Amino acid sequence: MYPNWILQRAYLTPLRNGLTYNGQTWTFQKLNDLSLKRARQLTALGIKQGDRIAIMGPSKPTLVITMYACMHLQCEMVMLNRRLSQAEIAYQLEDSEAAAVLIADEDVEKLPLHTTCHLFSAIEKSTESAIDITKEWSLNQTTSIMYTSGTTGFPKGVRQTVGNHQASATASVLNIGLQADDAWLCAVPLFHISGFSILVRSLLYGNKVHLYDQFDVEAISQNIIDGDVTHMSVVAVTLERILHTLEQKNAQASSKFKMMLAGGGPVPVDYLKRAHALNLAVAQTYGMTETSSQTATLANEDAMQKIGSAGKPLFFNQIRIAEPNANGEGEICIRGPHVTPGYIGRFAEKEVTIDGWLHTGDIGYMDEEGYLFVIDRRADLIISGGENIYPAEIENVLLTHPAVKEAGVCGIDDDEWGQVPIAFVVLKEQVQVEQIQAFCQKKLAKYKIPKEIIVTDELPRNGANKLLRRKLIN
Repeated sequence: MYPNWILQRAYLTPLRNGLTYNGQTWTFQKLNDLSLKRARQLTALGIKQGDRIAIMGPSKPTLVITMYACMHLQCEMVMLNRRLSQAEIAYQLEDSEAAAVLIADEDVEKLPLHTTCHLFSAIEKSTESAIDITKEWSLNQTTSIMYTSGTTGFPKGVRQTVGNHQASATASVLNIGLQADDAWLCAVPLFHISGFSILVRSLLYGNKVHLYDQFDVEAISQNIIDGDVTHMSVVAVTLERILHTLEQKNAQASSKFKMMLAGGGPVPVDYLKRAHALNLAVAQTYGMTETSSQTATLANEDAMQKIGSAGKPLFFNQIRIAEPNANGEGEICIRGPHVTPGYIGRFAEKEVTIDGWLHTGDIGYMDEEGYLFVIDRRADLIISGGENIYPAEIENVLLTHPAVKEAGVCGIDDDEWGQVPIAFVVLKEQVQVEQIQAFCQKKLAKYKIPKEIIVTDELPRNGANKLLRRKLIN
């Protein structure tokens, strides 16, 4: 048994600031008091200890307090993605068999029609019922359930236990270190593993979370310039926006800013070089919903020597490459205490691991020194005339063109070659498509050059801003 994280943190550092949002600050004691009150209000509404509860709302303090209340009640929290369609949410509610839905007032129209729910505003006004809050938790207790983005087939509801989250948070701090005044800027959604893991680390480490409910690149860049925060989690597209803003301001990251963790897929090498020039320490990391965030992270001291690598496995974790080809490339497999014990709903009977290893569906290789390089998703692989084409490789080339802001590549059927790549680009300045094609011809093998380049206003992304290649041609 392990201590209730919220009670323990409030006991250890009650007066330390735990959350900042829009100019307001809450201590860990205040967060505990508010979440205990909310737990009593939820109990009065009929929610019982251990219930499976669906939650949806923007990343604001009310959502944090509601999550902490559910954790006090040892509920299994189904994190609903605010960017999904009503049909997609309906699937998750049906599949999870959630006993209740807790939702922010501004999100209620996102729910399927006739869904019974408790509005945050109504919960805050409700009466309270006495409840005995458990002071200890089991490592096997499911804390959160997050649905995979569904790159193939139906989305799967992934269980994440107390033990999974603790192992992930502990391995992370063993890697990046910890000081009492560390502050983690959170501009990634709390319904996603990258966002929720920041809250978990805050409770376990006792560091402050500087919370944003949307990605405000001007304000965030200023936080980094001023040294208001020490850490941040990003994906490639948000990293590029920060880099662009710093470059436009002719500014560098403060010496107080320690580390930016970049996940959600391979980060273009050009971005890493630009960050280095801005004194912005970026550590590429690799993880997934099934691993409660990070599995491997590149140490900052290796950033330029091993550029493009996701680093080595964190302390408790193991990685191997299954069925490698002649170049050592194969499926990335993971083992460790951070790996989910299983799924729920229609995939409840599905085995998560094979002989103890999670098969990720990602393609990569490990170099002779044990550094992991993630190439691409197996599901996104393009096979053209028998040649394997990784979309990320083409995207990386496109992103080095000075006029290209974002790029996405997928395969389309071709009578002659089976499949050929096509590209979608968002521009930051006007350029002829023919010029981009000529640029690609200088940097890519002929079979990798996109058959067509389409200019668009935006690329399809999920709630965590990860590119959804399967939706590029929909």
